[in-house]
Amino acid sequence: MATDTTTSSSSSPTNAPAPTRKQWKSRAVSRTVDAGNSAYCAVCDELIKFRARIRAEQIICNVYVKNRWDRVEHYHPACYEEAGTPYGEPNG
Repeated sequence: MATDTTTSSSSSPTNAPAPTRKQWKSRAVSRTVDAGNSAYCAVCDELIKFRARIRAEQIICNVYVKNRWDRVEHYHPACYEEAGTPYGEPNG
């Protein structure tokens, strides 16, 4: 004999709207290059180098595809501008 294993909840309304999922959007931030950095620029494919006496900046982009995180891309600031700021103006 089969047993009914479904649960019923009388406290939740049956016509309640489904929760909406957050829409993730690719974005860019500007950060200083840290010592030991080993990232390569997505445009020129050169290493983004740390220099002790120069506070060099880099653009870091979190890229989302179909509302899911896909990858991180790094850029030299000039290369990011050259690429047409594909993920918007960098924050930070």
